[in-house]
Amino acid sequence: MATPRPALVTGGAGFIGSHLVGVLLERGERVVVVDDLSTGRIENLDGLPPGRLEFREGTVAEHLGNGSDLKPGRIYHLAAAVGVKLVVDSPIRCIENNVHETSIVLRTAHTHRCPILLASTSEVYGKSDQIPFSEGDDVSYGPTSEPRWSYAYSKAIDEHLGLAWHRDEGLHVVVARFFNTVGPRQRGRWGMVLPRFIGAALRDEPLHVHGDGLQERCFVDVRDVAPVLPDLLSAPEAAGQVVNVGHDETISIQALAERVVAVLGSRSTIRQVSIAEDYGREIEDLRRRVPDLTRLRALTDFRPKFGLDQTIADTAAALQAGGQA
Repeated sequence: MATPRPALVTGGAGFIGSHLVGVLLERGERVVVVDDLSTGRIENLDGLPPGRLEFREGTVAEHLGNGSDLKPGRIYHLAAAVGVKLVVDSPIRCIENNVHETSIVLRTAHTHRCPILLASTSEVYGKSDQIPFSEGDDVSYGPTSEPRWSYAYSKAIDEHLGLAWHRDEGLHVVVARFFNTVGPRQRGRWGMVLPRFIGAALRDEPLHVHGDGLQERCFVDVRDVAPVLPDLLSAPEAAGQVVNVGHDETISIQALAERVVAVLGSRSTIRQVSIAEDYGREIEDLRRRVPDLTRLRALTDFRPKFGLDQTIADTAAALQAGGQA
């Protein structure tokens, strides 16, 4: 009997990727991780079950180009340039990495006739004010002169490319649009709001809330997200589908800051500042982001188990253990 081909996780040393790798290993799969460690950390893979995990440092282009010896049985493509600060500071890297490497990964999936899950983002909805966001909604972006939208444009192209491979070549492609995934191993370095708040609270420094703080978001724990991704990829009806992945319980950013301070018993104050004060330039911020999860719930048995308070406490503990508080 032939040995099952391994699962390939690009960006597998990153925040979501490392949690997914852990889930796959616990389910008995062999896993190959490709990650250039530009935003991921090899430490994220520490403590995972040994023997069935292979790590290859480098880019997708370096490891999946012509002559590659990798023959995956399924692919989870999570490698991408992410985070508001990184996108604004390095738009060339953001666009080229997201589009070029996704093209390579899709061709690899086609070559080996294996299913592939493409990680996308709620940013694809752009400036839409239709709440909740449903996968079939129209999208609207800001001007191309504004770097803030380069991430949304690039991930939308990724989606178009993946869905074209499904339509034209019959490739089993599932697009997962992530909404504000948070939890242990996430860092605030690239502008992610929750670890940024938690880090400040642990240091008893002011928490910076942008604008009036009434922007509403929905946060979901990565430990709820990671287990649903293999289930989503395995669902035959999910092929050729875009699926929102997240939580639909809203909280304002001001309330989130207050919640972090309360849960951690911090002496921090909360300051309302302009985005320019933190990022050096004004960046358009959307008022509400709420996903419609009807499709996700129809395709999987998705029921979040981790409450926000537990996520805050566990993320704080992880930041302190890693010396990043």
